[in-house]
Amino acid sequence: MKSSIRYIFLTIVMVVTVMLTSACSSGNGSTTGTGEQPTTPASGNGGAVKKVTVNFLHWRGEDQEVFGRLISQFEEANPGIQIETQVFPSDQYQASAQAKLLDGSSGDVFAAFPGAQFEALVRAGLYTDLSGEAFLSAYNPSLIEAGQKDGRQLAVPYQLVYNMPIYNVKLFEEQDIEVPKDWDGFLAAAEKLKQAGIIPIAFPGADIGPGQFMNVMVMNNAPDPDIFVKLEAGETKLTDAWWVKTLAQFKELNDKGYFQPDALGTKDQGAGALFVQDKAAMLATGSYQLAQHKKNNPELEQKLLAPITVPANEMIYEGIHTTTFLLGVNSQSKHPEEAKKWLAFLSSPEAAGAYANATGQNVTVNGVEYETEELKAVAEWSTRKTRFQPRFTMKNAEVQKAVTGSIQAVLAGQTPEQAAADAQAIVNQEIGK
Repeated sequence: MKSSIRYIFLTIVMVVTVMLTSACSSGNGSTTGTGEQPTTPASGNGGAVKKVTVNFLHWRGEDQEVFGRLISQFEEANPGIQIETQVFPSDQYQASAQAKLLDGSSGDVFAAFPGAQFEALVRAGLYTDLSGEAFLSAYNPSLIEAGQKDGRQLAVPYQLVYNMPIYNVKLFEEQDIEVPKDWDGFLAAAEKLKQAGIIPIAFPGADIGPGQFMNVMVMNNAPDPDIFVKLEAGETKLTDAWWVKTLAQFKELNDKGYFQPDALGTKDQGAGALFVQDKAAMLATGSYQLAQHKKNNPELEQKLLAPITVPANEMIYEGIHTTTFLLGVNSQSKHPEEAKKWLAFLSSPEAAGAYANATGQNVTVNGVEYETEELKAVAEWSTRKTRFQPRFTMKNAEVQKAVTGSIQAVLAGQTPEQAAADAQAIVNQEIGK
């Protein structure tokens, strides 16, 4: 009898011990609703570190590998913080990011598209003011203006793109063509290429071409950086001289045969193939395609240029830049200081350089060491007089479609005046709502 009681007692003790051990082990590594984790022993000092999880919300699925490496480096240097990423397709991100940010459980640090999405998130009060943060000194001031609002730096534009034509350096040299400095020079260069049997400009008119090429075409015709803001406010019209002239120059390029045949039916991939195969001397897209072109044709030597649509002495802007995404700290975050640490880490030249060289894209951070010839060629533009992409200053998607649609209309045969009038009618409907 005594043996049985003793056996039962020992069994109970063992069960309780196992249950307590399981409870303890299941707590380590789990994330609570506040993003905090139970304390775990700190390495080497016998103390404890309180783990905080910072959620990083973005749509950059193609950047996951390099972000993963950067996260590992950050967590090693900051043992009390772990970074959790959430990635959504870009269209889904645009539609749902604001709702995810509102309760503070997602996006302690988050990406945003410049223009309409940034403005919407500002109106929702979802940005922490970063003005005065030490890490801002790491950036080129002229390239992070897209993250400013009402005198405050609310986000830092990170990846840098130049939305301007790419040109084939060897083809230009073979035809003894220098980069044109005015509209007449641009037309002369295009004519010389055409006479040599080379397509002057590969233009993806069926998709991204109008929205990309319009930026450099309009930048000096309407040098006011708020011209499209004023359009949506009813303070200027597409039927005014600045846009009619731009459409007339698109038509001139098309009518003189400086685009490939059936430019309106050509998609991005087809235009890119003409350029990579040395059949076209210029491609009307942007720097974001340089790395892929080099992969497809290792012998290709590429640089950037912008058509100057005015006489050289009237030029104000040399080119167009865009910051593909902006990084901000959620005003609803429960861990704002830890979130800022992650953003500060990404702002260092070392981290930004690792990101740039892995993705083949330039960044807005100063002092980055670029490894490829393409990245170095683009970096030269950081000291040039460039303008933020005008197309992204339009907040109304239908207005933006009307503007790019008017370009397609003149390529299809409409007069610039009629195409502008039809587009303005759509603008009137939208701003009158």
